[in-house]
Amino acid sequence: MGVHELTRAEARRIAVRAQLLDRPRPAALLGVVQQLTLLQADQTAAVAPNADLVLWSRLGSAYRPADLEAALGDQALLELQGMIRPAADLALYRADMADWPGRGELPDWQEYRRDWVEANRGCRLDILRRLRSDGPLPARELPDSCELRWPSSGWSNDRNVLKMLELMEARGEVAVAGRDGRERLWDLAERIFPDDRVVTADEAARIRGQRRLRSLGIARGSSAKQAVEPVDVLEAGEPAVIEGLRGRWRVDPAQLDQPFTGRTALLSPLDRLVFDRKRMTELFEFEYQLEMYKPAAKRRWGYWAMPILHGDRLVGKLDATTDRRAGVLRVDAVHRDVPFTKAMTVAVDREIADLAAWLDLNLDRPLD
Repeated sequence: MGVHELTRAEARRIAVRAQLLDRPRPAALLGVVQQLTLLQADQTAAVAPNADLVLWSRLGSAYRPADLEAALGDQALLELQGMIRPAADLALYRADMADWPGRGELPDWQEYRRDWVEANRGCRLDILRRLRSDGPLPARELPDSCELRWPSSGWSNDRNVLKMLELMEARGEVAVAGRDGRERLWDLAERIFPDDRVVTADEAARIRGQRRLRSLGIARGSSAKQAVEPVDVLEAGEPAVIEGLRGRWRVDPAQLDQPFTGRTALLSPLDRLVFDRKRMTELFEFEYQLEMYKPAAKRRWGYWAMPILHGDRLVGKLDATTDRRAGVLRVDAVHRDVPFTKAMTVAVDREIADLAAWLDLNLDRPLD
């Protein structure tokens, strides 16, 4: 097999097309999730929850959050480890659940999780007993009998029950049964998950790598290990090199030599086109950080600044917030990384207006 030689523009177009951000727009919610493989179920709603923003950016204003709720309620989609996935993909994760915390030599963070769960075996059993008798329940209604507290320098510090639930979910013992507003409801996995076959670990990893590459279009074959969702694709696809970039990539051969018609889109900061910041920087030469955890005075672009896609380039950031009480989408700034042409300005303004209309809000935007 030869090595495909791609320009950076060709690689960007492959990435955009694989993420369903070109024209024509897709029409079906389930088809979008199957192609993307996942939606991150982050509930931060500075503008709207991530999953809703990702679907709106693909489907347009015909999409309604109730459509996603219905798909989850019908179990066409499942929430697993903070990701919304096609229910049929569950079989690809069951071997990992059975082998938790992992196979072979474990990194320190996996060993710590294993030891923490074992040290709090009593709490784990208390949670299982309560869910068996009264589930589904939110985390706040489950007993915290942990003897060893969960230490963290972040938001999860001392949130023992929630951390135990997330680790029990990774073990295949509990599952998200639904939500009460933004709060997850937990139940025994045997009540939620279908009784499907288990794909062997090696075969599941191979299939997941293929699915991930189909979603990304082009990616590195290997990368640093991630806690939940990898960003590499192993040996999926075919080898490629990209002009101006070091090393080898893997490309989905189905994306090669395909036509490209770009459009303008506003992206969630957690959108898979930009989630792997290293890949984003290499392919798009785009400078970006999610600044919600920074003090306000140190932010350059805004709390939840949304990357702006135009064609095959990331050209700026939209700093906007939803103010439901005032009934407005408040635009504080459009940060332009490149000079906008008149056509680009019109296209970006149209997307901002469409976002406000989809949210059923008035647009509060200062004059430029």
